[in-house]
Amino acid sequence: MSMITLNGDNLKIDDVWAVAVEGADAVLGEDARQRVQACHEAVLRLVARGEIAYGVTTGFGAFKKKLIAPQQTAELQVNLLRSHAAGVGPLADETTIRAMLLVRANTLAKGYSGVRPLVIDRLLELLRRRVYPVVPLQGSLGASGDLAPLAHLALVLIGEGEAVYEGERLPGGEALRRAGIEPVKLLAKEGVALINGTAMMTALGALTTYRAENLVCMADVAGAMSLEALRGTPAAFDARLVGVRPHPRAIDAAAHLRALLQGSTFLRPHDPTDIQDAYSLRCMPQVHGAVRDAVAYARWVLDIELNSATDNPLVFVDERGDAEIISGGNFHGEPVAMAMDYLAMALTDLGSISERRQARLVDPSKHDGALPLFLTEHGGLENGLMLAQYTAAALVSENKVLAHPAVVDNVSTSADVEDHVSMGATSTRQAHEVLINTETVVALELLCAAQGIDFRRRVLPPDARMGQGTRAAYDLIRQAVPFWEHDQVLSPHIENVRRLVAGGRLLAAVREAVHT
Repeated sequence: MSMITLNGDNLKIDDVWAVAVEGADAVLGEDARQRVQACHEAVLRLVARGEIAYGVTTGFGAFKKKLIAPQQTAELQVNLLRSHAAGVGPLADETTIRAMLLVRANTLAKGYSGVRPLVIDRLLELLRRRVYPVVPLQGSLGASGDLAPLAHLALVLIGEGEAVYEGERLPGGEALRRAGIEPVKLLAKEGVALINGTAMMTALGALTTYRAENLVCMADVAGAMSLEALRGTPAAFDARLVGVRPHPRAIDAAAHLRALLQGSTFLRPHDPTDIQDAYSLRCMPQVHGAVRDAVAYARWVLDIELNSATDNPLVFVDERGDAEIISGGNFHGEPVAMAMDYLAMALTDLGSISERRQARLVDPSKHDGALPLFLTEHGGLENGLMLAQYTAAALVSENKVLAHPAVVDNVSTSADVEDHVSMGATSTRQAHEVLINTETVVALELLCAAQGIDFRRRVLPPDARMGQGTRAAYDLIRQAVPFWEHDQVLSPHIENVRRLVAGGRLLAAVREAVHT
C-alpha cells in the first residue's frame, strides 16, 4: 500500500483519491514536523507574554473584543468545538471523511496554524486506524470555512462527539479507546485551527472532480456508441474543422472521439443527401470540450486549495522565533464555491446532451428506422427501454435545479461581523449530487446504445465492426447486461452499468483498447 508524505505543499487530487478511495496511508514529513513545532512554540511564547491575539486570547466572531485569560486558553478551544458542532442533515460517507482528515492534516502541515505535530499525527491516526467521525454535511456557510462539519470531525480527537469504528457508531471516546488512540488535550490555538478552513468543501470537491474527469471521457464513449447505433457520420470530428476554432479541450474531445471510432464500419459513409447529424451528435467536441474546461478549472482551483493555509488567524514566525498573528480571510470558500458551481453547471449540460442522444436512440422518427421504437422487437405487448429515457430525463431535470449557483447567495451571520459568506459547502454538495446523477444518465445512454448496436448489426454486413474503443466498451457492458430480449426489471441493469462508469473500470478497458 502506498504512503503519502504530507508537507503542506505537494498534495494533489490524485493523492486524495488514493487515500480516500484506494486506502493509502499518509504521514507527516520530517521537515514539516519541525516547521509545525516551531510555529507552535512561538504561539506558546506569545500567550506567556500576555499578548492579545484573535482566537488565542480573545473570543470568536462578534466576541472578538472579549479577552481570555492565559489559563483559559485551552478551555476556549474546547468550548469552540462543542459550540460549533451544530451540523444537521445527511452524514458524510467514509470516503469523504477520509478525504477530510487528509486535507485538514495537510493544511496544518504548512506550519502557519500554531498546532503541535501531535494534532496532525492524531488526525492521520484516525485515518490509519479507520476511526471515522460522524459528520453531518449541512450547516456550513463556507466562511469561516466549514465550521460545523469540521467541529464534528475535531470533537472525536478530544474524545467527544461520535465516530464509526469497525462498522459500529460509538461515542467518540469509546471509539478512540477501542482503536487504541489517546485523546488530544487541546492547547492554545488548536481548536480554531482544526475547524476554521475549507477542508470539507475541498475534500468533497477533490473527489467530485476526480470522478468528473472520468465521467467526461465516458460521455465521449457513450456518444461514440450512440453515433454508431444511429449510423451517424464522424465528419464533424475532423481535426481540420475543430482546429480552426482552437479551444484546446474541444480539440482533445474530437481526437478522443476519432480514436474511439477508429476502424468502425457502423458509421455512415459520405452521403450528399444526408450530410450532417443532429446537434447532440455533431457538436460533441464543442459541448464535451467545454465541460472539460470546467473540470480542468476545478482541478486547478482544488490543487491550489489543497496546499493552502485556510484557517484564521495565521501565525508567522520570524527569524528570532517570535510569532506575529495576522487575522484575515483565507477561510473564505469563494474560489472553491465558484469552481464547484461552474462544475455543477457543466456536468448538468453533459447529462442534458446525453439524454438527447438517448431520446434519438429510442425514437425511430429521429433516425433511419433500423432501431425499433423503444429498442424492443415486441412493442405494444412490451415496453422495452421506454423508461430508461424517462429516468434520464428525470435526472437531467433534477440537475437543472441543483445547478443553480449557490455562491450568488449570501446570509449575514455572527451579529453581522461575518456579513459575506461563500456557500461553498452547498456548491460542493450540489456538484457532487449532479455528478452522481450524470454518471447515471451516461450509464443509461450506454445501456441504450448497446441495445441499439445489436439492432443496427442486423441490417449491416456480417463483417461489420465497431470502433476500437467503442467495441471494448460494448463488450464490457454486455458482460454486465445482456441484450434486452423481453421486458424485465430495469433498475439492477442500470446500476450495473453505472458502477462500470463511476468505478473507472469501463474507461480503463477503453483506454487499453485505444492505447491512451
